[in-house]
Amino acid sequence: MFAEQAGLFRTAVATADLKADVPSCPGWTFQDLALHVARFLHTATRYLTSGSIVELRPVPVRRDVDPLKYLDEQLAAATQVLRHTSGNRPVWTFSPAAPDLAWVWHRRVAHELNLRRWDAQAALRTLTPTDRDQAADAIDELLGTLLAARLRADASPTVKGTALVACTDNPQAWHVRLAPGVAPEVRVAGRDEQADARLSNRTANVLYQLWSRMQLTGSGDLAVLRALRMS
Repeated sequence: MFAEQAGLFRTAVATADLKADVPSCPGWTFQDLALHVARFLHTATRYLTSGSIVELRPVPVRRDVDPLKYLDEQLAAATQVLRHTSGNRPVWTFSPAAPDLAWVWHRRVAHELNLRRWDAQAALRTLTPTDRDQAADAIDELLGTLLAARLRADASPTVKGTALVACTDNPQAWHVRLAPGVAPEVRVAGRDEQADARLSNRTANVLYQLWSRMQLTGSGDLAVLRALRMS
């Protein structure tokens, strides 16, 4: 997944004006987007290569760095590191709901590159369809791992309630229970389960609605659904 999304992202950035805005990332230009991806990859590969079991301090980026050169360096490094790092290697991860194993970073890298590829292509109006299986796994990661990561950032949801998230083009569905100050409870859901709110759409649409890239089209308690969204 990573190699394909990385290639699509790099192609999009190469065709863009680096000073142009990226509408799905308010306040960002293509240069900001390229630097974000490069910094993210640098962070991920530091954990995977060091095997650190504690959180590492961020490495500052030089102000005069060439964004595309830096991006290319980090894409090349990530390609090698991901290929040669076993998913079972112990390493610190970013969510209390995830095991401290390298496969969590493998997954995060693939889905982050997909999201940023979408941001770049959407700005250029050259969107490539998102693979349904990848989108489903990205939803599972967002609900089951990334929501709980907010606890470490003191940004956990302040609402209480339940949500059913379902895909109309495959059988996957998730039941999420939110409560202030605790990790969300996430499990496989039945199609006819009841919940305070419901989000049901094609898999890719569900993913980009949860990532605040598309308008939320759910029903029921929209405050609960908004608490599921990432930015």
